[in-house]
Amino acid sequence: MKNIVTIGGGTGSFTLLNGLKNYNVDISAIVTMADDGGSTGILRDELGVLPPGDVRQCLVALSESSDTLRRLMNYRFEKGGLKGHNFGNLLLSTLEMTEGSFFDGLQVASKILNIKGKVVPVSESKMHLAIELKNNQVMNGESNLDDSEEIRKIGVKKVYLSPRVKTSKLAIETIHSADLIVIGPGDHYGSIVPNLITDGISSAIEKSKAKLVYVCNLTNKKGQTDDFDKDDYVRSINSYFGRDVVDYCLVPTGTAPKELVERYERKEGEGSVIDFKDIKKKNRSYKIIKAKILKSNKEKNRRLFSVGHSSFIRHDSVLLAKAVIEILESLEGQVIKEVI
Repeated sequence: MKNIVTIGGGTGSFTLLNGLKNYNVDISAIVTMADDGGSTGILRDELGVLPPGDVRQCLVALSESSDTLRRLMNYRFEKGGLKGHNFGNLLLSTLEMTEGSFFDGLQVASKILNIKGKVVPVSESKMHLAIELKNNQVMNGESNLDDSEEIRKIGVKKVYLSPRVKTSKLAIETIHSADLIVIGPGDHYGSIVPNLITDGISSAIEKSKAKLVYVCNLTNKKGQTDDFDKDDYVRSINSYFGRDVVDYCLVPTGTAPKELVERYERKEGEGSVIDFKDIKKKNRSYKIIKAKILKSNKEKNRRLFSVGHSSFIRHDSVLLAKAVIEILESLEGQVIKEVI
């Protein structure tokens, strides 16, 4: 059985994993531990635990338990002393304390949720993201990427971990056993890059025999990835390795509805929705693969994950997983239809 290793966090990892679990492959999800906002941030500060939010989303995505249990893990309290907290976050933090470590608690949660595959925190240490702006000002905390108006106005120069942390041993072993590594989709500086700047992960990926797929984001974020196109994203990913490691960049065919594009551009500015229509052939170190992976804004079932609203431009979980599997099959001699 082939091994697919995903690297990311948040909504993007949820979307990809929720589709991949329907295939006969081994799945390992390496997850960022830099989140410090909302319920996760409060639990980090008050209990001294590792951040559970991104791990929870991956567990729910890979769970083969009932819809009721999956909804329970995503339930957010709306009033009382627990207002703002997520049940799944509370469960993972409690298990960390009762089992003695976050990793041991995660194993228990994985059994409770009957997940397919495994969820692997990228580090066993607390990760603190530092954000250096283009005016050399430094802001501390991953949550600032979403909440700070200064970042939107001034722009991000780079992010780094302070202090530096090591990649977990399990994450390294997982990468070494991979047949295909998939980075993204997900918030570039919040969900993707924090994984790539842990000590040890870049060398592990470089030494791996696996092919590396980057699932390109569909939209940009003001102050962070302004006017980025697919080549800019791949260039940024490669920069954390010091050489070209991306083998395939997966992008969508078709375009998002005009009204959604206009809505994004009113908020984030022109160019916030990436245009994949005209991709010119040129010398690249990687192949661009176009596939039908855009989420339809007509989907009605949004019970399991609240961000699946029609007001967002997202990847389709089923179609994205199908495209990734086709890339995996191509490594065994089958042909991918749309390669640029």
